[in-house]
Amino acid sequence: MFGTFIEKLRSGTYITLETTPSRSAAFAPTIDKIEALGLHTLVDGFSTTDNPLAKLKYNALFAAVALQNRFGLPVLATMSMRDRNRIALQSDLLGANEADVRAILALTGDSAHYSDQPHAKGVFEGNSKLLLDIISTFNRGVDLADQKLIVPPRPIYPFAVIDSYAKNSVALEKKMAKKVSHGAIGIISQPVYDLDNARKLLEMMERANAEHNAECTLILGFFPITKLRTARFLD
Repeated sequence: MFGTFIEKLRSGTYITLETTPSRSAAFAPTIDKIEALGLHTLVDGFSTTDNPLAKLKYNALFAAVALQNRFGLPVLATMSMRDRNRIALQSDLLGANEADVRAILALTGDSAHYSDQPHAKGVFEGNSKLLLDIISTFNRGVDLADQKLIVPPRPIYPFAVIDSYAKNSVALEKKMAKKVSHGAIGIISQPVYDLDNARKLLEMMERANAEHNAECTLILGFFPITKLRTARFLD
């Protein structure tokens, strides 16, 4: 499933649908709605978000398992550095691996300052590059302390994110190259609404790959604006 997805990501056309679990103990209603609308027939895979804006939601890894089991399509599960230290991150990855959740989107995470949970504190033992490093070590059959794992995980596919625009394009390109150097095989941009902007991002990715002898793919974010409220939020 993941091999085909990665091959298509690099050489074909593809689209994934982002899902945001709700503040609920049940993710099944969201899956039922996807099936009722036939959305699973229009995409190559899904993604699940991990408590965006530090708001409490259903767990992204469990949501990924449920989506994969229902539709047989790969799911890109988000993991935020905000809520876990390196022990918890590695533990979650090991459990997710046996459940065949193996495409991971590494995020630093929004500040706990925005949380709907009073007095919540962020962990922030590292940023998203630490999670990319953990995945790299797991793919070598060892943990972050360089200790051999009794049963090595199946290949994990690391993804990262990038802003779609910055006043300082040099700084943006350095961030992109940094994530490529830490092993990301795909970098998803924030929504892009301008062709020139898209071309600049693609050129940055081409240079980052050349610098690090990599094959990272730039995945352009698309966020259709259907409501005035959404436009105001983005603005």
